[in-house]
Amino acid sequence: MKVYPLWHVSHQNEAGPDGETVHSDDGGVFVDEQDGDDVKLLGVYSSEGAAGERMRCARLLPGFADEPDCFRIGEYDLDEDLWTEGFIRMPV
Repeated sequence: MKVYPLWHVSHQNEAGPDGETVHSDDGGVFVDEQDGDDVKLLGVYSSEGAAGERMRCARLLPGFADEPDCFRIGEYDLDEDLWTEGFIRMPV
């Protein structure tokens, strides 16, 4: 069974030339949380159509309307492990 999470990125990054904000990258939504981008999970849906309908409604809401093209719909198999290894912390 597939599920479809809907994400929105509120951009605050300074990743572009001269420190400007980058919104998209190779046709997708650019994300750099370490540089200030705020990623929000709006919900997880049973179909891509349901996620798309939620996105259309959210585009009318304050904040989301400021960046209407910065949504991303994912597609994942339910009960599938995505992170299968541990991690290490890097000193800041």
